[in-house]
Amino acid sequence: MKLYDKENNRLVILEQKSTSEFWDKHWDEGNFIEKVKRGKNNRLVKKFTIKFLKSGTKILEGGCGIGQNVYGLSQWGYNAYGVDFAENTVKKISKEFPKLKVSVQDVRNLNFPDNFFDGYWSLGVIEHFWDGYSKILEEMKRVLKPRSYLFLTFPYLSPLRKLKIQLGFYEKIKEGIKTDNFYEFILDEERVKNNVEKYGFKLKLKYPFDATKGIKDEISLLNPFLQKIYNSQNILSKGVRFLNSLLFSRIAGHVILLIFQKDER
Repeated sequence: MKLYDKENNRLVILEQKSTSEFWDKHWDEGNFIEKVKRGKNNRLVKKFTIKFLKSGTKILEGGCGIGQNVYGLSQWGYNAYGVDFAENTVKKISKEFPKLKVSVQDVRNLNFPDNFFDGYWSLGVIEHFWDGYSKILEEMKRVLKPRSYLFLTFPYLSPLRKLKIQLGFYEKIKEGIKTDNFYEFILDEERVKNNVEKYGFKLKLKYPFDATKGIKDEISLLNPFLQKIYNSQNILSKGVRFLNSLLFSRIAGHVILLIFQKDER
């Protein structure tokens, strides 16, 4: 269920509660080792990390899941760390990839020194916290060095979603609604930007992407076809996803990447 929260200008997704047990089960599907190794092919993470950070610098992924991006960053020559609260998943990473520096931690209370990292990747994390993400931002600021970089992604209100809000396509959230099945928010890009900048960061770049999901989730007529494209790994499907991203990400991207630089203080 997708509801509109007018007061906070965000969409609320009610599906299945985003617990550590949920993610352990979710990430246990498929060939674990193969999925982790696919991280070295993540063009988005590689492109923007290389653009802003030198090889050998220390990077944290907060909410690293199965560790595929920690693996990829390590393969590209970075001193990569990963943390996640899904304990069984982290144990599995450590067993299969003992050289990866992953640990069970809460992104709201990290066990790292101040000014420790040169970069911090947060891929689809802040939207899963009903009480907000201010504590995550506090820890990001604390563990990042002055003039370091924060790479932040989250589902956002694309122009397509904003149009649907204006036309009244989403049911409005009711006061006192139960949140036992809260999964995530789809956030207002400008509000996130302003919130992050309050913690001493400055926006350097923004990059919307994942238009295939953005279209399939919002245009029901196209969902059956695009869902097959979204799930498939064949060359034709990859080509369609790439073309969609190229043509439609600015108007219908599901996710946006915001890159910030921490100030010198």
